[in-house]
Amino acid sequence: QVQLVVSGGGLVQPGGSLRLSCSPSGGAFSGYSIAWFRQAPGKEREFVAALKRSDGIYYADFVKGRFTISRDRTKQEVYLQMNQLRPEDTAVYYCAAGRPITSTLYNKSAYGYWGQGTQVTVSS
Repeated sequence: QVQLVVSGGGLVQPGGSLRLSCSPSGGAFSGYSIAWFRQAPGKEREFVAALKRSDGIYYADFVKGRFTISRDRTKQEVYLQMNQLRPEDTAVYYCAAGRPITSTLYNKSAYGYWGQGTQVTVSS
């Protein structure tokens, strides 16, 4: 059983940066792919980025060049560095863990463990 703890959200101006962290509680990330999803009000939860357990990295097109997913194996944490934030990035961001195959990395149903979500608001 993997429990995920998410931190790092907040309010930021357009063009600003935030870093989200995801860490396991009561388990470890080894053997799991870790992904970030987000959900804006009235919208479906959507894929943002994933770090496959084989260290492959995947991004949604709308964050390429702005967001970076990374892992600190010593701290057992996964990060989402978000730069050049836009108002449309406003959402609750979730960390998820699972063992999806590559073709299902983008699908939220492929992940069995979810963190509590953290609000990111981009506004002037």
